[in-house]
Amino acid sequence: MWLRTSCTLKFMLANPTPFIFMLRPRSGAQQWVASECYTISPPVQPIEFTDSYGNLCQRLIAPPGEFSIATSADVMTADEIDVAVGAPFIEVQHLPDEVLTYLLPSRYCESEKFFKMANEIVAKIDPGYDQVACITEWVKRNVKFDAQGSQAYMTAVDVNKQREGVCRDLAHLSIALCRALCIPARMVVGYLYELEPMDLHAWFEAYVGGRWYTFDATQASPRGGRVTVGYGHDAANVAIFSQFGAALAPTEMMIQVERLADGNGT
Repeated sequence: MWLRTSCTLKFMLANPTPFIFMLRPRSGAQQWVASECYTISPPVQPIEFTDSYGNLCQRLIAPPGEFSIATSADVMTADEIDVAVGAPFIEVQHLPDEVLTYLLPSRYCESEKFFKMANEIVAKIDPGYDQVACITEWVKRNVKFDAQGSQAYMTAVDVNKQREGVCRDLAHLSIALCRALCIPARMVVGYLYELEPMDLHAWFEAYVGGRWYTFDATQASPRGGRVTVGYGHDAANVAIFSQFGAALAPTEMMIQVERLADGNGT
């Protein structure tokens, strides 16, 4: 399907403020970015770079006063995500070098603390895709998804204790459980068509059967219509903006995702 995504961020700044933004989706195996619009007001010259995860990032110094960024992109993405029941577990010694990093504990995914719990959840489940699907269903059943919940960042351990959280929190717990089983898992942030309420969304991917597969414990069933903006070990690596100095929340943030007629991406 063709989707048009848009994100508008507005700030009121007291001083010149350095920012790093992660707002540009890039084309890849799962999506094709046909066109983009990126507007900065007042005009500031950004410097773009690619971070260690392959995400497109823009750095700039915003002037004092009202400052805004508005982005949009026309993207072709899959109507449905791939499901691969029975896809095998890949032993660590056979994993690609670039995937190994996603086995490690990270700031919000303390996988070293979930070995026993993860093995109990997937007892008698075939190693690989089926284990990740089992973990996703367990999180869906046992952790309440509250889209309007606290925006305070929680680690996987915190989420497991509280048993509720926003999409980012459910992804953190799922990732930690997968890594505890030696299954590489990474955080994804982006857009999901017909998400309610509409906002930026977080889910995770796991590496089984020789490739990455999408999982999302916040949704009743596997859903496509996703546009990826960033990948990382956890939420610390996929912030759509990072500001340095006095931290201020945006005065306005607006997210939209609309479906275009097939073939209408320009």
